[in-house]
Amino acid sequence: MSRREIELLAPGGDIDCIKAAIAAGANAIYCGLDKFNARNRAANITFDHLHGIVRLAHNNNCQIFITLNIIIVDSEIPALIGLLNRLVNTDIDGVIIQDLGMFYLLNKYFPTLKIHASTQCTTHNSGQIKFLASLNSTRVNLSRELNIREIKELTSVAHSSNVLTEVFVHGSNCISFSGICYMSSVQSGNSGNRGRCSQPCRDGYLTTPEGKTFPLNLKDNSAYFNLYELNNAGVDSLKIEGRIKSFDYVYTIVNEWSKHLQNLYNAVELSADNSVFYKVFNRDFTNSFLKGDISKDMFIDNPRDHSIKRLSIINDYAKEGDKAKDQENLFLEKDKLREIAQFQIDKLSVEKVPITIAFSGNQGEPLKVLVTTPDDEFEVCSELNLENIGKQTLDKDILLTRFKALNETQYFINDFIIDSSLKNLFIPFKELTQIKSRLLFILNGNREAIAPIEVPSLKRNSYTEIKPTLSVLISSVSDVHLCELSSAEIYFQIPNIVTPNLSQLITLFTENPKLVPWFPSVLIGDNFDSAVQLLAKIKPVKIVSDNTGIAYYAFKNGINWIAGPQLNIVNSYSILCLKEQFNCSGAFISNEISKVQIKGIKKPDNFQLFYSIYHPIVLMTSRQCLFHQVTGCHKNVMDNHCLTNCKKSATITNLKENTIFIDKQKGFYHSLYNQYNYLNTDVVLDFNNVFDNFFIDLRDIKTNTETCFEKPDIINVFENIIDGDTQSLSNVSDVIVNTTQAQYKKGI
Repeated sequence: MSRREIELLAPGGDIDCIKAAIAAGANAIYCGLDKFNARNRAANITFDHLHGIVRLAHNNNCQIFITLNIIIVDSEIPALIGLLNRLVNTDIDGVIIQDLGMFYLLNKYFPTLKIHASTQCTTHNSGQIKFLASLNSTRVNLSRELNIREIKELTSVAHSSNVLTEVFVHGSNCISFSGICYMSSVQSGNSGNRGRCSQPCRDGYLTTPEGKTFPLNLKDNSAYFNLYELNNAGVDSLKIEGRIKSFDYVYTIVNEWSKHLQNLYNAVELSADNSVFYKVFNRDFTNSFLKGDISKDMFIDNPRDHSIKRLSIINDYAKEGDKAKDQENLFLEKDKLREIAQFQIDKLSVEKVPITIAFSGNQGEPLKVLVTTPDDEFEVCSELNLENIGKQTLDKDILLTRFKALNETQYFINDFIIDSSLKNLFIPFKELTQIKSRLLFILNGNREAIAPIEVPSLKRNSYTEIKPTLSVLISSVSDVHLCELSSAEIYFQIPNIVTPNLSQLITLFTENPKLVPWFPSVLIGDNFDSAVQLLAKIKPVKIVSDNTGIAYYAFKNGINWIAGPQLNIVNSYSILCLKEQFNCSGAFISNEISKVQIKGIKKPDNFQLFYSIYHPIVLMTSRQCLFHQVTGCHKNVMDNHCLTNCKKSATITNLKENTIFIDKQKGFYHSLYNQYNYLNTDVVLDFNNVFDNFFIDLRDIKTNTETCFEKPDIINVFENIIDGDTQSLSNVSDVIVNTTQAQYKKGI
């Protein structure tokens, strides 16, 4: 029986990093092109380099995955289709994606490309695995907040669905669940879902009561001491973060992990020495998420390189001269590591393979095309004979024009030889095209090229006059009476921690059948199972879900479901994906996109569009306790009691004097909120007969937005606005003060 080997998946932010990963022993590399990937701060690679990179990687038993892991607006779809038409004729081993519209396009038009679900898909429960398996994902990157037990359970579910799992084992930790962080987007217009995250969570803040100036900054992730557990969990791929890191960083980290894996395979005792990791950039390390030990120790009050400070911590220098000497030695070691990496990558080349093409032939005979590569030589002949009559005789310009497509493969035309015997001879251009196709077939390993796909343009649905309605979100039982005071549809927010609240929730929805359950974006482990039980027990007519796992079970059980705003719907193909694949009846359009970007969306028939016109703006949701570094807590480690019973709020202020609100409700994870709520009534007039429902969020989330109205009165104001009452439209900014609609103006 052959041993099980785990893939070591490395970052490739530029060509040197890709070479470094290959030289260090990576089994696979994920890298982005200069468009459509979630690390636009990385140098990335151009398409011209791709063939050479793939050739180099494959020659070294390494796979190449292309990251296309951002959300796409409709105006970008033609460029995306053009790129996919080129990618299908390369030898890449998979594409990493987030956008549901891209899932739709790949499945329908580009089925030869293997799909990997990005960490931006926020995959943390079994329903989400099944949802992604239904979209033909061949692997999923699990949320990095999960512990070993949760990873093992999800990997078992994934394998039963013919899906592989990958887990981040080294590099930066995010304080937020990936894919549902909007902090950078709201504060600077640089969306993390577009690869433009400006990392405001690592910024400096005014000193907190706990004396911290970087209260959201986590240590780096390292699972180096958890390899046995990850192996036993059945994980298929270990992923190293770092597409904006340097080549020496990549080489050092990958090399160490590669040796670590070889020791595992060879039954050699695993190393307990991770000191080399401190010789390249780090923020110190933690494996607390994997251990299920979510503690204060995960934070570090400094986002910069920890290497120098670590020397002082571990040595506690008595003399300043000893400290200076050790620091100098560390810099020398860093330089040595860089030299080693440079030496290794200098041996590798991503240049294309040179070929020589020689044309020859005589009148009345076939045209002969001889192709010579460094390793081979073959000849292709025309089916028609050369003639001395025709519109254009064969010359170098004509032949170069007809055969330049060979340069778009892993080869490039190094020499172009035309025999003098071809002077004044002619052959139809169609025949030259057929010869080119045969050459491409042979050079492509006897594989036919895939012709470009023309994706039909989507049409807007037939015109129907829409009288939009209002919906309202609440999270307190004391607000349930609003169901009887208004014609607005009332949604009730399900908590993240469902299990201890299950019986009360069943009673609540059973006794109040008008309430519509709203399922949150994060539901982990038994809380997800309990949420599925809740669905089965109350059998709701309709739900809203920010979680694709719950959406999957709603679809399977014939429950009418609406895609919530945290599913990040920003294009028409995402809507088609949800409608055609999962019988979704409606979707919230993301508040990240602008008025212009919304206009590109084409709504299909029998589908409803929703838009939130008033809500507190969630910046992130975190599995970590956000009070540790701010107001402090008598507990150093979070437990189930914290999640179920803790109710706190606090604020932090960045150096630009913008206030951020920390909110922890009973049964919910910690969240950050923007200082001002979102208020956008312009959209009501801007999109007549587009949106079926406008939504307001009246949960008790404290921000700097203020209103003197009670909730029934606020509902009444918005109902009047939707009904066309111009007076209410004019007065709303007086009723609700300190708001923003910046995202509607700027977009992504």
